[in-house]
Amino acid sequence: MMTAQITSTDALLAENAELKKDIHWLREQVKYLKQQLFGKKSEKIIEPNKDVLWFPGLEPSTELQKREKKPVPAHERKPPVRSGKDALVIPDDLPVEKTILDIPEEEKICKETGLPLVKIGEEVTRKLAHRPGSYFVKEIVRIKYASQKAPDLGIAVASMPESLLERCQADESLLADILVKKFCDHLPLYRQTEIFSRDGIQISRQILSKWVIRCGMALKPLVDMMTTTILKSGNIFIDEIPINMLSPGKGKTQQGYMWVLVGGKASDPPHRVYGFFENRKHSNVDKLIKEYSETLHSDKYGAYEALAAKKQITWCPCYAHIRRKFIEVEQGDLEFKKWILRKLRYLFMLERVAWARSPEERLEIRQNQEIAIIDEIIAAVKEQMTFGNILPKSKMKIALGYIYSLIPYLKNYLTRPFARLDNNVAERAVRPLAIGRKNWLFFGNDEGGEAAAVIFSLVQTCRGLKINPREYLEDVMRRVMSHPANKLHEMLPDQWAAAQQLSLRN
Repeated sequence: MMTAQITSTDALLAENAELKKDIHWLREQVKYLKQQLFGKKSEKIIEPNKDVLWFPGLEPSTELQKREKKPVPAHERKPPVRSGKDALVIPDDLPVEKTILDIPEEEKICKETGLPLVKIGEEVTRKLAHRPGSYFVKEIVRIKYASQKAPDLGIAVASMPESLLERCQADESLLADILVKKFCDHLPLYRQTEIFSRDGIQISRQILSKWVIRCGMALKPLVDMMTTTILKSGNIFIDEIPINMLSPGKGKTQQGYMWVLVGGKASDPPHRVYGFFENRKHSNVDKLIKEYSETLHSDKYGAYEALAAKKQITWCPCYAHIRRKFIEVEQGDLEFKKWILRKLRYLFMLERVAWARSPEERLEIRQNQEIAIIDEIIAAVKEQMTFGNILPKSKMKIALGYIYSLIPYLKNYLTRPFARLDNNVAERAVRPLAIGRKNWLFFGNDEGGEAAAVIFSLVQTCRGLKINPREYLEDVMRRVMSHPANKLHEMLPDQWAAAQQLSLRN
């Protein structure tokens, strides 16, 4: 009887311990979900202040440090920085319409002396104004000629100018405007039809959709060339995002994926190429990067991990994703959470300083300062995984497991001057897609997704290069069909911009 009672007590204690673990996990989940619904999404941990310890000789010279506090009646606060970026800048070549306001004639007499007032100057107030854009018909008249004595010889007439889309009623200027509004300003085609209708122009959404797809397919050789250029850079960033696509014949959507590939050796490379696929299979990555075998930055998606495991690439996993995992931790050893976040913050701070220096100095900073911090993090993570009292399903366990699996690759960026600590370059490149899909919701088919990927590549690269995508697309669409194939690279956004600057100087 006593043995049965002990067994029953042990079972109850074991059950109680399991229930406590479940309660601990559920509380963490509730706290995390509340934070996601109602809290701030920022990953900033520590506000920079005078108490922060900087590494000797590597203090960043930011405006934030230069701003001194000044006393005000109730408290202390930092004065606002006036950098001029928040000012309204009006181009000098904008047309000016003057409105002259004058006082009545009877008020131009001095009330004291009775003498006429003398004009001594003007009070000028300048305001930026707007007039709705206008459309016009571009009429191309081609004179026809024929022989009076030999009419059977045929008619002589000038050839039509080269056009991106054969027999299209839309001029390249209109096509460029439609593409930029959808893929840069995230304005769906059905809203554009409404805008046209307000100006008395009736264009169906189906026609606009056909124009977009035809433009995308015609411009695809440019994007193929951009892809080759990015892969040759030896330093690429890759990410993917789900995009809905209509299922053929089913009347509902299925999930496709848009990949983005960014490459170059600048701190924020401007060239970006998008690729649409109907699924998230690992083979899509092979199609996108082909036989690429150099530095690749990404999150911990299995396709990239597999390439790293077979040593096809030098994989630089994203430390921002590692940091995010620990930020999500709400229960457990919170002192360890603070410690590792502080160490990660030091790494990001050092990288900001390193990218302000030459490539040689950047490598020196990494070897002298950053490698020791990474070794500390790895040792602490291993100790926690071995001796820490961590609940199996907790976010702390997930975060530790995430970074532990990446230990063989954490130092890869240290010896490559143009490698980065994070994959934020690619994440910034997918942000326009995240905004756009909230507006146009889905692609109509895989051909529409492929065309969208082409136009996104050109438009977003233009934005990265700080050039007007509308001007670029209009000019390129007018000339690309007659441009020599062996000089097609001259139509790429960066080389197009360089040619425009050269022509302006000349």
